[in-house]
Amino acid sequence: MITSGEVNKKEVTPESLEARDLKSAGVPAKKQLLERYQTVRRFSEALCESLVPEDYVIQTMPEMSPTKWHLAHTSWFFETFVLKPHVHGLRALNPNYAFLFNSYYNAAGRMHARPQRGLISRPTVKETFAYREHVDLLMFQLLDTADERKLNAVMPLIILGLNHEQQHQELMLTDLKHLFWMNPLRPAFRKQKLPNAAPAGDLGWRIYPGGIHSIGHQGTGFYFDNECPRHEVLLQSFALASGLVTNREYLAFMEAGGYQRAEFWLSLGWNSASEKGWTAPLYWENRDGKWWLMTLGGMREMEWDEPVCHVSYFEADAYARWAGARLPTEAEWEAAADGVPVEGRFADAGYFHPAPPAQTPSRGHLQQMFGEVWQWTQSAYSPYPGYQTAAGALGEYNGKFMCNQYVLRGASCATSRSHARRSYRNFFPPEARWQFTGIRLAK
Repeated sequence: MITSGEVNKKEVTPESLEARDLKSAGVPAKKQLLERYQTVRRFSEALCESLVPEDYVIQTMPEMSPTKWHLAHTSWFFETFVLKPHVHGLRALNPNYAFLFNSYYNAAGRMHARPQRGLISRPTVKETFAYREHVDLLMFQLLDTADERKLNAVMPLIILGLNHEQQHQELMLTDLKHLFWMNPLRPAFRKQKLPNAAPAGDLGWRIYPGGIHSIGHQGTGFYFDNECPRHEVLLQSFALASGLVTNREYLAFMEAGGYQRAEFWLSLGWNSASEKGWTAPLYWENRDGKWWLMTLGGMREMEWDEPVCHVSYFEADAYARWAGARLPTEAEWEAAADGVPVEGRFADAGYFHPAPPAQTPSRGHLQQMFGEVWQWTQSAYSPYPGYQTAAGALGEYNGKFMCNQYVLRGASCATSRSHARRSYRNFFPPEARWQFTGIRLAK
């Protein structure tokens, strides 16, 4: 019998959690899958260690969700898509949870209004953790008793559920940052770890010849359906900035009147910036002539060599135009990332804030392609040629959002290392700023 205590004795690193390793030689797939399940689920709860009950329940804007809701929703996902179809006679711990914690899956039933998630005072935080424990025990029992046929049936669903939970871990961090920023006391989520950083250098440009490139997922690792089918694209020659735009560089745009000069802005972007009073990236504050920045470690003075963060697509596009450049397409970004190792500062390291490069690179050498900040591209989020949504509720996971969104690439400091890959297509509406989003230029 496989028990949770048996799994807890073994440390599981992010690198051991790739889907391609689940059937590695000499390691039973069932135990490997349970180890991965335990590790991902524990990380969600580890992110909550510094929270008090009041932190779990507040919703500061319609786009964010309370931490308690994230913890419950990810459990609902396993209950709904893994346990209910594969455990005979399953009885829900609370039938109301199906309504409270469904996010947007119309085929799975009715759902509570997203902007009102902060009004759900019950279940309590304690009851929410009890719900997680209840689902975990049922998942342990399912895996313990599953024969090979059932294991093959549930494994893809469990792996999807774990990647889904990793997405919500990132949302937990971004939502908590907004929550603490809205508090006039500007409290810290966790004491900030300060990584080693190198002096800023002359980054330059990396030139890529035109030609036919293949983009989209390939290999045996996990991928979301929107990363496929793999297909060929024709690219003209282009250049990609070897580094991310920094706070110092973005300040120059601000001081040049970037937020007051309509010629750099898309029409909708100019309207958004004007209506919402944008004069700087989200979380920047000018105090007596000095710029300060809200981080998950609390307020601190601006570090100018860090990548600029929490800018919308509209701001990224306006900056690029001001700088005499543009944003890359997602195909250009993926072609440039070919062969670049998936290395950077991720959530596993506990920094939760973008940092300058660890080393001063040689001119034109690509750096910080992964981790730090999600990088806006100029590509609208649309289906790849031949894309088809899956049947049923899980077909709603990605496909129905392919409208009025832009693609981001590269992962951020709030992303788990095992969740990042070259073909990953993140997407947000162009006015979104509360995510860890930044800028890489192209020409």
